[in-house]
Amino acid sequence: MVTPLSSNIESFYDRMIYPCNNRSVESKEGPKTTQGPSGSEGLLPAAFLIAQLGSHAAARFAARLAPLDLTPAHAGILRILHLTPAMTQQALAARLGMVPSRLVTLLDDLESRSLIERGKNQDDRRRHAVTLTAEGHAALASIGEVAREHQRSLLAVLSPEEQRQLAALLQRVADGQGLTPGVHPGYKTLRIKSQDVEE
Repeated sequence: MVTPLSSNIESFYDRMIYPCNNRSVESKEGPKTTQGPSGSEGLLPAAFLIAQLGSHAAARFAARLAPLDLTPAHAGILRILHLTPAMTQQALAARLGMVPSRLVTLLDDLESRSLIERGKNQDDRRRHAVTLTAEGHAALASIGEVAREHQRSLLAVLSPEEQRQLAALLQRVADGQGLTPGVHPGYKTLRIKSQDVEE
């Protein structure tokens, strides 16, 4: 059983950093802010907002995928395999930053649903190449529809131009933090409930 990525990401800002922020005051009505460094009244710290929205967005995306009997972890792997066909298990684990034994459990799950297949790598017969099946491509198409609706709902308050500006700014922040493009950092700490996996 795979635990959704969103449930593995604790909001440190919720528990520690935000309550200790000296620009905020807790009350029964919730946190109140004072004037920020930019001079804007009522703006919460950007780092807190990123953490808050990230947790919210991850949970909402997981809920939207649930009717497909898939998790965000499944969706991310299918997407990468679509972009890089016949990727070896070792290369996929390295790309995700995952412990190989945990990845094997995820791949076993996807293979049991006929969404992927594993075969010998043409360049190295000792390694297994992972590819999407026809069912896997169909599942990825459904995931794409869910993802587009998720984005429309999440960013509905922004104009198309504002959405582009937001994406560009967030991409700069992600690049500055050295995050792997297109890979959720939650894979590194993903916990999988299985007797076959040593935690």
